[in-house]
Amino acid sequence: MNNPRWKRRPPGSTWGDFGPDDQRGRLNLLTPRKVLQGVAEVKEGLTFCLSLPLDYPGEAKLNPRRHPPRLQPTVREGKPNMNFPIAKLDPKATDVVCDDAAFIHLQYSTQWDSLAHVGQLFDADGDGKPEMVFYNGYRAGEHIIGPIDYSDGGERPVDAEPGARALGIENMATHCIQGRAVMIDLHAHYGNARKSVGYAELMEVMEKDRVMVEEGDIVCLRTGFDRLILGMNKKPDLQVLDNACAGLDGRDERLLNWITKSGLVSLISDNYAVELHPSRPCEADHCATLPLHEHCLFKLGVNLGELWFLSDLADWLRQHRRYRFLMTAPPLRLPGAVGSPATPVGTV
Repeated sequence: MNNPRWKRRPPGSTWGDFGPDDQRGRLNLLTPRKVLQGVAEVKEGLTFCLSLPLDYPGEAKLNPRRHPPRLQPTVREGKPNMNFPIAKLDPKATDVVCDDAAFIHLQYSTQWDSLAHVGQLFDADGDGKPEMVFYNGYRAGEHIIGPIDYSDGGERPVDAEPGARALGIENMATHCIQGRAVMIDLHAHYGNARKSVGYAELMEVMEKDRVMVEEGDIVCLRTGFDRLILGMNKKPDLQVLDNACAGLDGRDERLLNWITKSGLVSLISDNYAVELHPSRPCEADHCATLPLHEHCLFKLGVNLGELWFLSDLADWLRQHRRYRFLMTAPPLRLPGAVGSPATPVGTV
C-alpha cells in the first residue's frame, strides 16, 4: 500500500484504509445511515446532558498537568467588563453588559481525545529506527508541532506555532459526531468495585443485557465513576477513586481484537481514561503505557471520550429495557487542538 508518509503500518491498523491522507479514522463509518439509525432510536423526545460540569473533578489531583477552568471578565475602557453600565460611556445608554473569558485545560473534564493526542515510537519508514508518529503516519515535528523538538533524544526549541497541523480536533467537529450510540452498563453488574474488564467480562455483560454493537456505532461504558466524582464536590479523594469502578483491560488482546472487529467508531466512558490506568505490567521489551489508547487512537483511528456523565441516561435506559440512543457530541471547532471539552446530548 503506497503512502507518502509511511512504508510500514502497525499490524492490525487501519492506516490507509480510508485514503492516504485520511485524518478521521473510523469516524468515516459514521455515515448518514448511522445518523438515521440514531434518529430512529428517539421515541420519547427526552434529552440527557452527558457532560460533567466543566469545573469537575476539581483541583488537579486526577492529573497534575490539568487544572480547573478560570473565568475572568474581559476589559472595557481599562475596567472589568462585568455588570458594566454603558452609561459610563454614553449617558443616554441603558445597557448593562457582562462579557467574560476563560482559561481552560481542554482535557480537564468531560472531553474528547483527537487522533493527535497519543502517538507512538514506531518504525514507519522501515529502516529499523522508530520515529515519533501518529495515526496514518502523521509525524511529530512536521504535522503535530510542539515548542520543543524531542526527537533523537534532544530538546531543541522550535520556531513555529505549536499545534496539530493534521489530526486536530477540528476533524471531529466538522464531521459533527451524531449517530447511534450503545450503552454498556458495567456498573449494573459490578457496582463501584474496582474491576478490570477484559473480553470475557465484557461479553458476559453484553450477553446478559442483550446488547449488540454493530459497525458505525458509538459505544459508551457506564462505570459509576461519574457519580463518585460529583459526590466529592470538587474535592477528589484519590484513595477512593484509585480503587473504584470498572475499566477496560488494555493488555487483553482479545478485547483489542473485538474493538477492531466490531467496527465501533468511538469509545466513551465516565471514568478517567476508559482503560484502567496504570495498566497491567508489560511483558514485551517495549510497549505503550496506555495500550488501549495506542490501539484506538494510534492504530485504528477510534476517538476516545473520557469523564462523561453517563449514569442518569444509563439508569433510564435500563429502566426502560433499552440500550440504544441518539448521540450528538461535537467537540469545539478549535483548529490545531489535540483534545476538547464536550457537552454531549443523549436523546431517547
